[in-house]
Amino acid sequence: MRPEVLTPLFASVTSLPGVGEKLEPLYQRLAGGRVVDLLWHLPASVIDRRICSKIAEAPHGKVATLLVQVEAHLVPTAPKRPHRVRCRDETGYIHLVFFKLGDDWWRRQLPEGQWRVISGVVEHFNNEVQMAHPDHIVPEAEKASVMVVEPVYPLTAGLNARMVARTIRAAVERAPVLAEWQAPSWLERQKWPGWHEALLAVHAPEDADFLNAQARRRLAFDELLANQLALCLARAAMRRVRGRALVGDGRLRHKVLSFLPFSLTGAQTRALAEIDADAAAPVRMLRLLQGDVGSGKTVVAFLALLTAVECGAQGALMAPTEILARQHLETLHPLAEAAGIKIALLTGRDKGKARRLVLEGLASGAISILIGTHALIQEDVAFHDLAIAIIDEQHRFGVQQRLELADKGRLVDILVMTATPIPRTLLLTSYGDMDVSRLEEKPPGRLPVDTRVLPLARLEDVIAGLHRAIAQEARVYWVCPLVEESESLDLAAATERHRHLVEVFGERVGLVHGKMKPALKDETMAQFADGSLDILVSTTVIEVGVNIPEATIMVIEHAERFGLAQLHQLRGRVGRGARASRCLLLYASPLSETARTRLETMRATEDGFLIAEEDLRLRGGGEVLGTRQSGIP
Repeated sequence: MRPEVLTPLFASVTSLPGVGEKLEPLYQRLAGGRVVDLLWHLPASVIDRRICSKIAEAPHGKVATLLVQVEAHLVPTAPKRPHRVRCRDETGYIHLVFFKLGDDWWRRQLPEGQWRVISGVVEHFNNEVQMAHPDHIVPEAEKASVMVVEPVYPLTAGLNARMVARTIRAAVERAPVLAEWQAPSWLERQKWPGWHEALLAVHAPEDADFLNAQARRRLAFDELLANQLALCLARAAMRRVRGRALVGDGRLRHKVLSFLPFSLTGAQTRALAEIDADAAAPVRMLRLLQGDVGSGKTVVAFLALLTAVECGAQGALMAPTEILARQHLETLHPLAEAAGIKIALLTGRDKGKARRLVLEGLASGAISILIGTHALIQEDVAFHDLAIAIIDEQHRFGVQQRLELADKGRLVDILVMTATPIPRTLLLTSYGDMDVSRLEEKPPGRLPVDTRVLPLARLEDVIAGLHRAIAQEARVYWVCPLVEESESLDLAAATERHRHLVEVFGERVGLVHGKMKPALKDETMAQFADGSLDILVSTTVIEVGVNIPEATIMVIEHAERFGLAQLHQLRGRVGRGARASRCLLLYASPLSETARTRLETMRATEDGFLIAEEDLRLRGGGEVLGTRQSGIP
């Protein structure tokens, strides 16, 4: 479907001069693997080399462009000493300092007695003016090639600034002149250039104000409009794809509702009606069910799955962790028994006969609803007739995994659930690509979580407070960012914190992290649930799915290192019972402005959608039409 004129832009970056197989993965990491990806790798800043100053006027720590006469090469007297070249103008001397490269090379570049234009960062060192490895060295006749406003591109390890700039120039030269697709009157009113002209301008900025230049605005508008149109087309195509009209008779749902010890909230009833309407329509459902922890998403999901079972088909519920999958089984098994249907669990831990029995029951249709982890999308998992698939904590899955689960059935309806939608999901819902149902109400009796932000310097005060809380039978989560000490990051490790808290509180402190064997992890979680442990130290492995109503205190160490979605999920592990709960966010100073804003947002609200909106503002929404889940603000 792509017009032939665009074909050169979709070639691999290896088609550009100087980019071979070794550099390809680096460019892939930096911007993407195609020529067109480099066109959108825009400069982050500029270096203005247009002013040619004198040596005596060159400021320390600033970029300067100088016209100098090469006076002498100072040969190093010892190994590993730098090669120095003394240059002068009428105002004084400057030493050019070079490491590693051979003496002959510099003599060819800087012949004694010749004039050269040099540009780079000036340093004042030991009462001397010097410049280490100038960015540019050219004869005086070529000074126009240096005295420009030079774009500065974001880099990645293994690629230097000159290399990236050269490759992007080559990519821009491939860009064709395209027919204008914007209305001429609109362009004239905005005073915007054409597409090709704008592309050339952003990669060759004329001044430091280029970030607000009209050329950049033109390309940003093109991107937004293109995304809108593509989403409209995708949405229209999706609406044309035939789905399955699933209309249950309500017999199973009635049994479950009669069994429940509570009535559905108004929000749950509304969400269920919206899901039922989607399921009954002859098009495929793609809906987001958003509700804070404790708002009853799991019950709504199960009642939705019963619609598929009432129609003689099957349902699936995929969770990101084994802990959460088992939690769902424990919650839903009594409801399935009340409805008289068979429910099963499939995780990566299931092997041999147990796994074979589940797969056989699934293929025959004897199992009506399957709960599981990523194991659900493995190749040998075959459903008899999958009609509705539900993905819990969707921010932990990629788009590809959602599609793979949908491919396990015929015209499968998709419902995704989250307490905090990732920015990309929020963006999709804003653009209208995903319908949204919200559970704004919490069941009666749930108390808000008291969230406090404290510096790590007050750690001893926190521990003293825990002594008092544990004396009143409180249970405590203590979350750390890493499993083991890292040489590169000065962060508290779960193992080290566990050791410290055992010294303070004794043996009633447990440890859970992702590197533990599943059986040991389950045993520790069970001890915390039954009250044998007072404190559970963990990594983010407990971020989702852990439901222990007796736990009322959440301590998050180095909270500034976590994203908003993670912080909100972790806080959701407390406040699940009738007792008042607290969440303590411990941070290390100094805080960046972004980290400060994140922590303040957590302190101010428990609304998952407000938190997602702030997350979107802080870190961008990712690719609407791709798979990147953040960035691109």
